[in-house]
Amino acid sequence: MDLRSGAIDAAQALMNAQSRRRSEGCYRMKIVLCGLVLLSALAGNAQTASSREAQQARILALEIAWNQAVMQKDSKAVAPLLDEQLIYIDDDGAVMNKARYLANVQEPEPRLLHIANESAQVRFFAASAVVIGIWREQGVRNGKAYVFRDRFVDTWIERNSSWICVASQSTLITH
Repeated sequence: MDLRSGAIDAAQALMNAQSRRRSEGCYRMKIVLCGLVLLSALAGNAQTASSREAQQARILALEIAWNQAVMQKDSKAVAPLLDEQLIYIDDDGAVMNKARYLANVQEPEPRLLHIANESAQVRFFAASAVVIGIWREQGVRNGKAYVFRDRFVDTWIERNSSWICVASQSTLITH
């Protein structure tokens, strides 16, 4: 009996050791898998951040193109940037649709000398982006030079892998 019970004890000890090694192996494997999942998530977030930065640069480039087209009074260059149902609120409170806004761009007065954004920030909300900024306009109206600054809010939506402005509002900065 003693030899038999010694053999049983040795076998149990061996099985316990193998079980511990298996448990440690499983534990290590779980750590490795968790690490891989974490790295994958971080890489996905980096891609998302990189993609957002690219989209932000794209929208800001569209804002600059819009300013340049308006300065050149080129409504044909402005038109593709704007949704057919555009809501545009000018700094004097006038509400315009796309057709009226494009006609306004072509008016001979004022003679625009310079339009540029002094600042602009893009914030994303699902498949839309809001640009908040300040732009400066310099020109001549009725023979008199002027310079003014407006705070603006432009709302862009992504449609068919392109960004299009659906709403724009500006407020004259008087101080």
